Amino acid sequence: MQFTLLRYDKLDSTNTEAANLARRGAAEGICVVADEQTAGRGRQGRSWSSAKGDGAYFSIILRPKLEARCLSLIPLMAAVAVHDVLRMGFLIPPDIKWPNDILVGEKKISGILAEAIDTPTGLVVIVGIGLNLRNAEPDLNATSIEAESQFPADRDDLIAYIHEEMSRLYENLLADPPSIVRLWSERSSYVEGKDVTVTTGDETFDGTTAGLEENGALRVQRCDGRISIVQAGDVNRLRAV
Repeated sequence: MQFTLLRYDKLDSTNTEAANLARRGAAEGICVVADEQTAGRGRQGRSWSSAKGDGAYFSIILRPKLEARCLSLIPLMAAVAVHDVLRMGFLIPPDIKWPNDILVGEKKISGILAEAIDTPTGLVVIVGIGLNLRNAEPDLNATSIEAESQFPADRDDLIAYIHEEMSRLYENLLADPPSIVRLWSERSSYVEGKDVTVTTGDETFDGTTAGLEENGALRVQRCDGRISIVQAGDVNRLRAV
């Protein structure tokens, strides 16, 4: 897949701009990059701190030829790409918290928001990525490449590295969707045996992670032995008292 960058000084949200472009027929591989976001969004409707110069903020238009049940693997694919760029390019030891938060030492360094939209030319998935380069906010339990690596991070080079990884992984996803589950599972300490608190739309419960379903949903074993399949929600490490 070829990527074409559209650069902006300031946007409310790169995901919103990418969605608007997709509705007007923008091709797969268009990537919207902003120096600053005034209303950056994360999962579950949260805001994403997006000060000028402090991070890489970009959103990619995908037009995946996938069965609907496999669309949920796209954010996992993006998480693997970011993980591998941090590990190989900056010698940072990252972890992936389900489904697609990238952590270093339990501090968040990157978040991913994937949104599916209908357009006149078919289904589109917008993959938005925010990655802290410097000046991460400690009050938010965040960290940055500058804080974790001895290697400087140039934003445009970083985005190019992530594009390269995503292009390779996207081909894997289209040809063999289960491969993404395997790759994600190899990179996450949260995949199995992690004591967590799960919050979904209607309940909160504790349990232990027990692997992924074929569509990337998380299996969690409750204290009474029942297995719950978490399709969406927040999963946080349960800390010992």
